[in-house]
Amino acid sequence: MSRISQQFEALQARGRKALVAYIVNGDPCPEASLPTMHKMVEAGADIIELGVPFSDPMAEGPVIQLGHERALESGTSLTGTLDLVADFRKTDTTTPVILMGYANPVERMGYSRFAERAAQVGVDGLLTVDLPPEELGELKTELAERNIDNIFLLAPTTAPERARHLASNASGFLYYVSLKGVTGAGHLDVDAVKTKLDEFGALTSLPMCVGFGIKDADTATKVARLADGVVIGSVLVDAMGKHAGQSPDEIADAVGAIISDIRRGLDSL
Repeated sequence: MSRISQQFEALQARGRKALVAYIVNGDPCPEASLPTMHKMVEAGADIIELGVPFSDPMAEGPVIQLGHERALESGTSLTGTLDLVADFRKTDTTTPVILMGYANPVERMGYSRFAERAAQVGVDGLLTVDLPPEELGELKTELAERNIDNIFLLAPTTAPERARHLASNASGFLYYVSLKGVTGAGHLDVDAVKTKLDEFGALTSLPMCVGFGIKDADTATKVARLADGVVIGSVLVDAMGKHAGQSPDEIADAVGAIISDIRRGLDSL
């Protein structure tokens, strides 16, 4: 069983909802990423989603796009991101870490080489936004052989048959995109989220987490009543950008404060 599945089982046994927290590696500076990851866990994050910087992050809104730009300007790469996970694992061997990014850097490294290195450093899951199951091929095999979960996005526009196909190729959990748009955009319609989660939940036994519209403890709590977990990203990346120029520990503290507030909301359920 993967570390992600173990985490969801443990949370369910305790009656808790998963808090998945996203940052971009190298944003706003490489020195801030490791202390921020540790602070996220300390503040109550259950799973870390680590963005791999890319020049064309098409699923992202302006806030996370700027995070990618800052990270690329600092020289952050896929190789550096894998090295960061290795450093994180020196003192944290239990918190699941997911890499979220785009196919091009993984393809350039080579599927076998990437999967081998990812397994070595302790990566637990991969979410490649622009790689549908029909094009996974070798990568799916390489990940499965190393017990690395393959996570897919479901959208409000995903048809039931397509959702069933995605779910059959996924592991770990399914990530429901709550908005018809990019990260951080729009207004969250909780009733619409419930309708889609009910529909998709009937098609799979995988946990369902919701992201793309959760900005604070209030929205996180409303969504957590319906889902197995929530994903927060834009609000954290925005905080990191606003604290650029401060010390890595100050940046980490700013992120930790947001996560602590959302964790308190989830734990009130």
